[in-house]
Amino acid sequence: MADATPSLPFASVALSAALSAHAARIKALGYRGLLAADPNRYAPLSVEAEGLLLDFSRQLIDPKALKDLLALAEASQVSEAFERMCRGDRINASEQRAVLHTALRDQSGTALVVAGEDIRALVRQVRDHMRRFVAAVTQGERRGATGSRFTDVIHIGIGGSDLGPVMVVEALKSYTNPALAVHFVSNVDGVQWADVSARLNPATTLVVICSKTFTTLETLTNAKLARAWIVAHLGETAVAAHFAAVSVNHAAMNAFGVADEARFALWDWVGGRYSVWSAIGLTVELAIGSAHFEALLKGAYAMDCHARTAPFGQNLPVLMGLLAVWNRHYLAMTSHAVLPYDQRLHRFPAYLQQLAMESNGKRVRREGSPVDYPTEAVLWGEAGSNGQHSFFQLLHQGTACVSIDLLLPARSSVGLQASQDLAIAHALAQAEAFAMGYTEAEAWAELRAKGVSMEQAHALAPHKVHPGNRPSSLLLCERLDPSTLGRLVALYEHRVFVESVLWDINAFDQWGVELGKRLADALAPAVTGAGPAPSGLQPLMDRLARWRR
Repeated sequence: MADATPSLPFASVALSAALSAHAARIKALGYRGLLAADPNRYAPLSVEAEGLLLDFSRQLIDPKALKDLLALAEASQVSEAFERMCRGDRINASEQRAVLHTALRDQSGTALVVAGEDIRALVRQVRDHMRRFVAAVTQGERRGATGSRFTDVIHIGIGGSDLGPVMVVEALKSYTNPALAVHFVSNVDGVQWADVSARLNPATTLVVICSKTFTTLETLTNAKLARAWIVAHLGETAVAAHFAAVSVNHAAMNAFGVADEARFALWDWVGGRYSVWSAIGLTVELAIGSAHFEALLKGAYAMDCHARTAPFGQNLPVLMGLLAVWNRHYLAMTSHAVLPYDQRLHRFPAYLQQLAMESNGKRVRREGSPVDYPTEAVLWGEAGSNGQHSFFQLLHQGTACVSIDLLLPARSSVGLQASQDLAIAHALAQAEAFAMGYTEAEAWAELRAKGVSMEQAHALAPHKVHPGNRPSSLLLCERLDPSTLGRLVALYEHRVFVESVLWDINAFDQWGVELGKRLADALAPAVTGAGPAPSGLQPLMDRLARWRR
């Protein structure tokens, strides 16, 4: 791949050249130089909107560079791209599909006609179906085959059909119904299924299968295990009472035995990683209740409206998308860490991994020509306090180029404010340390002040140096509630979209996922000895066969 400023995907060559010059100037200054030039960086480099506060004053950027980045967003027609998406244009060109996850949380009540169908009317029908089903389960009107109320729900899916629901249920655990425990099974190796099923009573367990096509190997494998479990304990006739499904494949649901009233529609204009707002979120609604699920949707809708209407300089998704492109394209950051300072968000980085890297991990432009510039950075993360005692060493003193988001609710999610105050202190301290660093001269002076000899201070000081200049943003909110989480997730969705517009790539297909699936399907018979293996894999197959005997 080319260097930090290769040939350009951008709409304005002149603006991109100016941004390259800004990057060189700012690298020479460093964060301390930027701060010395403008001690009041916070005011021009922070924005508060929709209950979220974005402080990007510790990014390696200044108002001059930001002005040109904002102009680049204008030249790249980011606003027009938002409108094309929200009105149902087929912006997923490689699959000839519209991209309408925003319609899933729309609160306007107006029609949105695409290809002769009122999309919002379809969404309202499914929402009504979900509400009725959730009410029937939680109020005890819908029961298992033995007449017992459901006490547990097993959600079976993978990828976007798993990561979104898992993340939301974990984030909103304080809002969950204590009478209905939720469990997730995604991995094909059987471990999750074995662990979950071993501790549950099939007579009081509802299983929700989430698979758009009802053909995904991992999901079907686990669904068949669940079906066999129910049948073994309760009989074949129990299947209809104990399963619900979200899919477009009615023939497959018929064969499986899913009852008509327990089937929920999905559409090809909903990508998996954008589907938690759809019936894929049925398990979320069962867990937190319909009122809280509606608050989640309303929060996301508020961010949709903000993304479409706020001026770019006050637009949270646009600013975050521009910063991502600035760090990746101009500052050569190869990795981006998301660090929540609330354990409830511990699955949020994993959710964002798919959102960002499946969307923008692309090597061709929209029309199919290869890119010769960097696209999405590797995204990863962990709850902040835990990360401080593991990988923060690399963030502070390693040679990797990592940009950082620190997510920080002001109020405790569990009523332990003194503990959350300590987490806040850690987050703010880390942000300062990432930016300012710690020079060798400062380290030497500190050591000498502690009585360390001059010789020892000279020997030890280099080990204590923190280079600083690690760009980070703080994203603050008052509390982590359903509405705030909806805003937060939609914010990152739109951030990813802004990046894709600037890079001229399709954020809504995922052909890179398909090859491995196809090869796995072909190799499955060889693993069990029912078919031939490619010659290069035969020695491994032989070894595995001996170990499995």
